[in-house]
This record gives sequence, structure tokens and C-alpha cells, in this order.
Amino acid sequence: MTTDPAPYDLAAVKFSRLSRRGILLGLSGGQLVTLGIGALTLITALYTAGSTGLVLAAPVLASSIALTWGTVGGRRLVAWLPITVSWLWRTATGQRDYRRKLRHPRPAGTLALPGDGAALRQWVDEETGAVMIHAPHSATLTAIVGVTHPAYTLLDPAEQQRRVSGWGRVLATTCRSGRIASLQVLERTLPDSGRGLSEWWDRHGTHDASWASTTYDELIARAGPAGERHATTVSIALDMKASSRAIRSAGSGIRGAANVLRQEMTTMTAALRAADLTPSDWLTAGDLALILRAAYEPDITTALERHGTVGRDLATAGPVAITESWDSLRSDSAHHAVLWISEWPRSQVYPGFLAPLLLTSGVRRTFSLHYQPIRADLAARDLRRKKTEYISDAAQRQRMGQIEDAQQNAEYADVLQQEADLTAGHGVLRLTGFVAVSAPDTDTLERTVASVEQAAIQASCETRRLYGQQAQAFTAAALPIGQRI
Repeated sequence: MTTDPAPYDLAAVKFSRLSRRGILLGLSGGQLVTLGIGALTLITALYTAGSTGLVLAAPVLASSIALTWGTVGGRRLVAWLPITVSWLWRTATGQRDYRRKLRHPRPAGTLALPGDGAALRQWVDEETGAVMIHAPHSATLTAIVGVTHPAYTLLDPAEQQRRVSGWGRVLATTCRSGRIASLQVLERTLPDSGRGLSEWWDRHGTHDASWASTTYDELIARAGPAGERHATTVSIALDMKASSRAIRSAGSGIRGAANVLRQEMTTMTAALRAADLTPSDWLTAGDLALILRAAYEPDITTALERHGTVGRDLATAGPVAITESWDSLRSDSAHHAVLWISEWPRSQVYPGFLAPLLLTSGVRRTFSLHYQPIRADLAARDLRRKKTEYISDAAQRQRMGQIEDAQQNAEYADVLQQEADLTAGHGVLRLTGFVAVSAPDTDTLERTVASVEQAAIQASCETRRLYGQQAQAFTAAALPIGQRI
């Protein structure tokens, strides 16, 4: 990311492009495999059967060429192969439909989630009371904290720039220890239950059965649930493999990992406060259960928030039924669709560029950012490798008489800028963004998705619907448990 000074001390930012450079001559590994299969089939047919073999090998050769260079939905056909094969396998084995077995309770310590989430385990930290999510397959332990902040768009430019710099220091903090696998920022649009408004009226209002008092009671009862509010959480996932030495010294096992993660939680809390963000207590099991329940059953959110002790058991917080289709997901009381932010702004934009996407009214959506910190030495090694490959590819294209590609030149400039930023002491993070959209029916869902796509265009971003992997994408996009695709 590069910055240029702008008026009022507010600096514009620029994102690195999504690398499209292949292994050889711009071809990816999958393209090389399919092209190699076609070439091997052609050569074998010519040597064994001559011109007759060429006719027999023509369908295989044509399929190989189509898979290598054919494009559907902005992706090469060869990139669709693993997604399609996985989809067909899950269809054949009945994995696209989930129904909770009500007579068979979940094993103790597990989350009542379908699919990949079924393997997740919960651990309650005795010292802080925070719930930690253990993912055995990825060897991570995740803790979640709620964050409140003032409206960024209402601040003056100097204050906006100061807060952007503070958030940059928070991200840099995750890169220094080398023990953080990922950091997830999740921002949800929720219906306002009116609880805060009613509590304020209970404390400060005059309840004397007068006409004014009765009218206020009725207005609060009607107006409260009609509003919207935004809730933000930050999740940090401890890499248990990278932290194995520290975990052994802290007691080994999940308990030792919890002790190490607690240190990172303290560091993160201090960093958030230094950035003028207000972190709440780290989420308990009941808090997380409420978020999970609201994600799969949005209509029940208001009722659960009004009744403080209901729906706060992780053993029952998951969905009762799920049906996954090619382009959407059906849960208990809602239909969902997940969009991937495939391109961030290519030109310089100001830090508030996401406002059209985040402040769209009347849309039930969850915006999720996944940051993957790269350790400084590994980032430097990767950048050196990329520089060498770009220079080698440029020399190879020059020898073959190919014209220089502006896209590849821009990607090389991004690598040089990242190397300069790393040398200056900044961290390197891989960023992935998702938008999960929810609606009560399919027609409303399609209209809402179109509205979100238009808002993304206004924010200078490009979104793509994730076909064939909606269930896995929903876990990464709508749940604050640090899981990635």
C-alpha cells in the first residue's frame, strides 16, 4: 500500500493488485497441467497411430485447450475444476443438506455448526472468562473482542488521518510477534432492538401515567425495533504451530495455548486503545452464541437481545437446518449469498472509500476482512523471489519478442513498493474481503445482492459471487471465528 499527501493532512491510499502472474509464460500450475496432458496425448497418438491417432486425440486436445484458456465468470475453466468436483462430491454424498439431530446432543465442548465448523472446539479461559475457539485442522486458537468507535465519516480530515495511522499500528502489531495466524474484522448490520433506548427511558424518564409519558412509551416501543445499528468485532487467531515453543513453556496443550493467546489479547487491547478504539471485554461463550444464532436466524436477533439469558448456549447456537445451492445458502429463517471482494481500488482513494458499501441502509449484510500477517523475514524472502521471477519473465518475453504487459509492470511496481515499505519497518499482510448478504426470501436476496454490488462499484471495488462454495464462504464471511476459505 502506498500513500501520497493530500489536502488537510488526509493521505490517499493505493492497494496492491491481485497478482495474475503464472509459473511459466503467464500460465498457472493448473493451466500447465492441462496443456501438458493435451500435448502428451497428441504426441503419443501421433507416434502410435499416425494421422488416425491425431483424429482420435482431437477431442482430448480440444478439451485441453478449452480448459487452459477458456474463461467463465472471470475465471479460467481449469480454476473451476476443483470447485466443480467438490460440489459434485458433496452433492453425491448428501453434504449440501444439514439437519440437526435433536435427539442426539452435541459432544461437550463442540460448537453446533455444520460443515467445516463441526470440528471446532470451545475453550473457556479461566482467568478472563473469554471463550476461545480451537480449530484442530488449521491448528489455531481464536479469541474475539467487541469494538466500538465514533462515526469515521463525521470526523474532520486530520482526525481521520490520525485514526488511520493508529489502525496501521494495530496491524503492524500483529506482524511483530510471528505468532498470529490471522486477524479478522467483522462488521454487522443488525436491527436495533430498541433495548438501549428503552433502558435510557427507564432510567431518565418520568413514568407517571400521564399523556406525555404514555405517548413516549408507545413511540419507543414502535420506533426502537425499526432502526439499524452496526456491531464490530476483532478476532485474533493464534498459530499453534508457530507458537509451539511458547505453548510448551506455558503448560502445553490447549491450556498452554490459552496462556500464550492471553498475552496476545493483552497486546491487542492496548493497541486498540492506542488507536482510539474502545474494546469491550473479550466475548464470553454466551456472547458468541448470540452472534452465531443471529447469523443463521436474523429474524430472532431482536427477541434474543430483549431477553438477556435466552439463546446464549453454544451447544444450541448453530442452525437447525441448512440447504446449500450453487449460488446461495438457505438457513433457518433466511437466504444468504456471499460475495468476494476480488479487486480493491486500483487508483488512489481516501481511507473512507468503503462508506457506500458499509452505510447502505435497508440491507442486512456482514462485512468481513481477513488479514494474514507475514513474518518480516518470510515477507522479505517472498518479495525477493517475486522480483527475480518478474525479471526472469521479462527477459524471457524479450527474447521471444513479446510485448511488455502493463498489468505485469504494475504488479512489479507493487512488489517494489512493498519491499520499500517493509524496509521502512511496516508489516506485510495479505488481505481478503467478503460480504455476506441476508434476506427473508430469494427475490429480496437477489435485489439486495444487486444493491450491494452497486455500492461496491461506488466504493471502487469489484465483487464476485462465490459459486459452488457458499457454505464454506458463509463461515468465513459471517462468523467471527477466524475461519478462512
